[in-house]
Amino acid sequence: MSTPIPGLSGSSSHEQIAFIGGGNMASAIIGGLLKRGMNAGQLQVVEPWDEQRAKLHRQFPGVQVHENPGEALASATLVVWAVKPQTFKDAALLTRFHTKTALHLSVAAGIRSDSIAHWLDTQRVVRSMPNTPALIGKGVTALFARTAVSEDDRLAVERVIRTTGDLLWLDDEKQLDAVTALSGSGPAYVFYFIEAMVQAGVDMGLSHEQAHKLAVGTFVGAAELARASDEPPEILRARVTSKGGTTYAALTSMEQDEVKKQFMRAIHAARQRAAELGDEFGAA
Repeated sequence: MSTPIPGLSGSSSHEQIAFIGGGNMASAIIGGLLKRGMNAGQLQVVEPWDEQRAKLHRQFPGVQVHENPGEALASATLVVWAVKPQTFKDAALLTRFHTKTALHLSVAAGIRSDSIAHWLDTQRVVRSMPNTPALIGKGVTALFARTAVSEDDRLAVERVIRTTGDLLWLDDEKQLDAVTALSGSGPAYVFYFIEAMVQAGVDMGLSHEQAHKLAVGTFVGAAELARASDEPPEILRARVTSKGGTTYAALTSMEQDEVKKQFMRAIHAARQRAAELGDEFGAA
């Protein structure tokens, strides 16, 4: 993975970024761009929901917020597609006439770049899969670029994505379904296990606050240890697992219940669903 950079080096005051959809992921990127020094006047958002538009106005003063796509989008050098898969096609067909000269970056799950290029009538499309830790600048995003995307286009996308965390480029678009299952959906798996640990702690007599602090702290610490270590996770696990000890008892129980096998099956199910989204909501 690439190392994040501290600012928007190489960005231009002429750069204009439009977001189609103003939900959590768009807000994370907008917030990151503003923190790194981009002028609010260089950003605009198309958001059809009244409540969300009002929230964007409050959260990001100076950013242009529109109910519908219009001529203002013609100034955009980059368009970020932060819409739900099932609404992508309709939004694209409404927007395409205003964004013909722009580079397009999709953060929508499942929708393949062939469909996006067809709907928008352009080959300058980058498809990505971020995850929700982007909201606090700790995300990791995988990216795939179509052949028409230039090196300068890639750099423009990187400047935007680096405001939300780390990134890596893929050579095969099909890998994005695996990324969706692994890291795109991955934060929910972590929350799921934290939820179970907290409940177990409460069941054993700890307060909810105590159990929550211990569970979250354990995940944060273990993840940082794994990041800092050159050793694989199975070695790190073995080092805290003495035969006959408490960790050994817990892991033996999990092995008997086939937790790892079931967890891997769940991730494969997420990958399958990502592929189905492309079939279900992609171009005919």
